[in-house]
Amino acid sequence: MQAGRAKLSRVALVEDLWGYLFISPWIIGFLIFTLGPMAVSLYYGLTKYEFPLPPRWVGAQNFIDAFTKDTLFRVALGNTAYYVIFSVPLGLAISLFLALLLDRKIAGRALWRTIYYVPSIVPVVVTAFLFGYLFQPEYGLINGMLRSIGIQGPRWFNSSDWVKPTLILLALWAAGGATMIIFLAGLQNIPTELYEAAMVDGAGRWSRFWNITIPMLSPTIFFNLVTGIIGAFKVFTSAYVATAGGPNYASYFFVMHLFNSGFRDLNMGYASALAWILFVIIMVFTLIQLKFARRWVYYESDTALF
Repeated sequence: MQAGRAKLSRVALVEDLWGYLFISPWIIGFLIFTLGPMAVSLYYGLTKYEFPLPPRWVGAQNFIDAFTKDTLFRVALGNTAYYVIFSVPLGLAISLFLALLLDRKIAGRALWRTIYYVPSIVPVVVTAFLFGYLFQPEYGLINGMLRSIGIQGPRWFNSSDWVKPTLILLALWAAGGATMIIFLAGLQNIPTELYEAAMVDGAGRWSRFWNITIPMLSPTIFFNLVTGIIGAFKVFTSAYVATAGGPNYASYFFVMHLFNSGFRDLNMGYASALAWILFVIIMVFTLIQLKFARRWVYYESDTALF
C-alpha cells in the first residue's frame, strides 16, 4: 500500500513539473516584461528622476505634487473621466445592438459581420487621420453635407466643446470589433429553448430581451464593461494624433499627460508616479465592479458571479 502511494506521489510530482515546464515561458515573460518593469516603475515613482540625471529618492513627493501642485493633472483626469463616462456605455450599447442584428438569420450574414468588423482592425492612427479629414471645419465632408442642407456645422476637433464628443465618435467607429464579437458569442450560447418557452407563454420581443437575453448575457456584459473601462482610461493614440491634447487642453487625457511628463519633459520619476496613480484608479474601479457584480451578473445556474 505504501509503495503504491509513493508511486502515485511521484507520478503527481512529475505531472506538476511538466506543467510548470510548459507554462515557464509565460512565467518568465511575466517576470521580465511585466512584474519587473512594474517594480522598477514603482521605485522611480518614489524618486526625482529627470533623465539623464541619476534618480534621487524623494519618497511620496511625486504623488503629493500630482494632487496639490499639478493643474494639468486635474485637467487630464477630468477629461479622462468625461471620456470614460460617455464612451463606455455608448460603446457597449452600440456593440450589443450590432451583435443582435448580426445574430439574426439573414442573407449574407458572414459578409455583414466582416464589413462591421473591418473598421476595428484599421490602425488607430489611420482612423484619426481619416476623422481629421471628415470633421475638418472648412472643407471636411461632414460639415460640407451639413452646409448643403443649411446647417452650420461645429468646429469638431478645433472646438473645446466638441473635441471630446468627436473623439468618442471616433472610438464608436470601431464598435463592431472585439466587443461586438464577444457579445455575438454570448448570444449564440443562450439556449433557444428559453425563447421558445417564453413565446409559448406569450412573452413579446421586448419581454424576451429584458428577461432572457440581458440576464443570460450578463457575464458577457460584465466582461466587456470591465475591459471597456480599462481601455477608456488608457485612451491616448487617437487624441494625440488628431488633436495633440487641444484646443485649450480639452482633449488632454491622463495617458497623454503621463507621456508628456516622461518623454517630453524627461521627468521619468513623475511619469512613473502618474502611471501608478492610473493603475490604482483602474484597480479601484475594477474592484468596485467585482463587488457589485454579484447583484446583477448570473450564470445559467442562477448563482452570482462573485
